[in-house]
Amino acid sequence: MEFKKLETELEKIYERLLNNESIADSIATSVHPQYKSSAKNLYRYLLLRSLDIREIQSDLSEIGISSLGSGAGYVYENISNALKLVKLLNGKTWEKNSSLEAIGYSGSKELLVKHANDLFKTDSGERETEIMVTMPDEVTKNKKLIKKLRLAGMGISRLNLSHGNEKLWKKILKNIKSLKHELNLPINVYMDLPGPKIRISNIYIGVDSEKPLNSVPFLKIHKGTKLLLIKPNSRYILEGNDKITHPLDIALIEVSLPQIIDDLKVGQSVFFDDGAIYAKVKSISDNSASLDIKRTHKKKLRPGKGINLPDTHLNLPSLTPEDLQLLPFISANADLIGYSFVRNAEDVSQLYEELDKLGNNDIGVVFKIENRTAFENLPSILFRAMKRPKIGVMIARGDLAVELGFERISEVQNEILWLCEAAQIPVIWATQVLDTMAKKGMATRAEISDATISAQAECVMLNKGPFIVEATKTLKNVLIRMEAHSQKTKKTLRALKVAKKGLKDIHKEFQ
Repeated sequence: MEFKKLETELEKIYERLLNNESIADSIATSVHPQYKSSAKNLYRYLLLRSLDIREIQSDLSEIGISSLGSGAGYVYENISNALKLVKLLNGKTWEKNSSLEAIGYSGSKELLVKHANDLFKTDSGERETEIMVTMPDEVTKNKKLIKKLRLAGMGISRLNLSHGNEKLWKKILKNIKSLKHELNLPINVYMDLPGPKIRISNIYIGVDSEKPLNSVPFLKIHKGTKLLLIKPNSRYILEGNDKITHPLDIALIEVSLPQIIDDLKVGQSVFFDDGAIYAKVKSISDNSASLDIKRTHKKKLRPGKGINLPDTHLNLPSLTPEDLQLLPFISANADLIGYSFVRNAEDVSQLYEELDKLGNNDIGVVFKIENRTAFENLPSILFRAMKRPKIGVMIARGDLAVELGFERISEVQNEILWLCEAAQIPVIWATQVLDTMAKKGMATRAEISDATISAQAECVMLNKGPFIVEATKTLKNVLIRMEAHSQKTKKTLRALKVAKKGLKDIHKEFQ
């Protein structure tokens, strides 16, 4: 092996860090003091992972030196140490530039634990994975269920404000508060902002082209079925328009947010029902969009099902009027807030401005990465998020899988973990963890494997089900076993597109 070539390649990376340190300093001054070191390290990680370092890492592993990919949390120290060891093999002595502010392996772990403790209001001396459980409506009448969940390992109770109402939520909160005093154990409250809900409002079919349309509870579908997306004020369904001719060979799908039809373009993909139904936009005209179903794993399409538009740039607000109305309630009652539909750094600033208006600088903010745009803008989102303490990231794997493709979700969830590890920002692992067990009482082998992988995160979220207590106990046992073995993932990959885009965005702002 040519140690000289390896030394040269490491020197290039090292010099790349040094030459961009002024930008790292500028970024550090823009964030909360608590995240100064973390912001610098994240930027250095983007510099590193925008390169293809597979060959370098392979050569380092051959000579027993820790690979660069395993040091996401302490980039400068890791590269410096690798370069120093390679120079020693080449008979040279060398010392890194010690004037640069940097953290090492232990410091990186300590920062992540501190940030997780701050976000989840814990006081652990070492890394422990929290469990979050979505509260079923049953807990309004059954306080014992909350007790069982807390004793099984739940530390955070989740209220999804997309469902229910304030009366229901207050009953749940009252029982949580009562139980906290009874057990003398903490139970943090997490609340999701609903965000824009892109759903099917109604489905209409025509019997006679000269008569009003009929609203139906479901539509039988198959590959090749044609649909017409329409707005709620479509001329086809307005009362009194019984003389307007409408097509009989195509079902009309009324959408909850009419703006999406204005943003759609021919050839773009449209998914219904968590990706089970896949369609393409064939044409756009007269405030409607014609679709052809290309693939379906369901025989029926029903009102209320979600719509995903991964190819479409949506001109929708991240904070809806409903979100803004709910913020005072969340601010007064929650320990953590989940920010749905965040897409870019400007969305982060908008939420922070609203929280400032409420005078709430203490609530934890969790940024839900649930669409393609949010993932591609994750570095910029993290840098802007670091303007406040108590922040975290949720990997909303269900929506992400639909948006990015199910074959990519494993890769993408790892990239999110790496970026957050580089920023020492805690991660919440979400969507269908032990889902079959929570619903049916028996976990699949794939679910247990997934739960094992979730130990890489600082928190894991479970959804409700009849056997949620058993699922919580099982997850807790898995996490206890895995925490003794692992920290974060240590895989090595090619250059990351998300790192390249993140660098481009951050250089626009700070160069």
